[in-house]
Amino acid sequence: MHIFREPKVTLLARQQFLGAPHVRWQSDSDVPAQALAEFAGRLCYLSFGPDAGLEGGHKLIPGRTTNREYLANILKVKHGSVIEHAAWTFLFEGVSRALTHELVRHRHFSFSQLSQRYVDESDVAFVLPPEIEEGTEAFEIWKRSCERALEDYRQLLARIEERVADEPSPTLRRKRARQAARAVLPNATETKIVVTGNARAWRHFIEMRGSASADAEIRRLALAVLRILQDEAPHLFGDYRIVRLENGIEAVHTETPGV
Repeated sequence: MHIFREPKVTLLARQQFLGAPHVRWQSDSDVPAQALAEFAGRLCYLSFGPDAGLEGGHKLIPGRTTNREYLANILKVKHGSVIEHAAWTFLFEGVSRALTHELVRHRHFSFSQLSQRYVDESDVAFVLPPEIEEGTEAFEIWKRSCERALEDYRQLLARIEERVADEPSPTLRRKRARQAARAVLPNATETKIVVTGNARAWRHFIEMRGSASADAEIRRLALAVLRILQDEAPHLFGDYRIVRLENGIEAVHTETPGV
């Protein structure tokens, strides 16, 4: 039986910023997400500067100079819609079904998850909850339970496959068996999921799931995502700090929550 002890987080995609050729303005940031968020914010206030060349008779103002200063003010005044234009896509592996039950409640994300109806889980892995230490009695109880569930899945799958053997469609036959057999698999069953979200949605996820009161497994995932996004776009995620509390738990702290 394979056991996952840490999530595997892979950044799959980031966006481009092509700019508007007819607007004479350029961000000092070479990070597409940061430049796009700055452009969107400057459009709201027409703060591209007096030489931007925009048509329509609107009065243009200089505004703040740097991308860092501009986005810091956006976060400070909580103009969250501006940062919704910046987006990233992640692949999460080595996470449990318990975790994804919480993850999919973040309705501003887009999800594509491994299907237990189409995928044979006869050799599926399990995710060890962070609170369970290996070498303890609790670990042995957890491990036996997972092993028993996996064996029950295999036996149940075989019995249902026999019962639906007269189904003419091989695809439907497999799906009918697997969708029934999955009922015995526990929340610890490992799954894989692709998640796309904008900067505002990722910030909300990080604040909610990176807090000390969050579930331990999803908090670990939120911290891993934060570390990647801070490298990707420090002007959008640099206000967060990962702190170690007195009880040894790592959690997220920010000076500008709720953007």
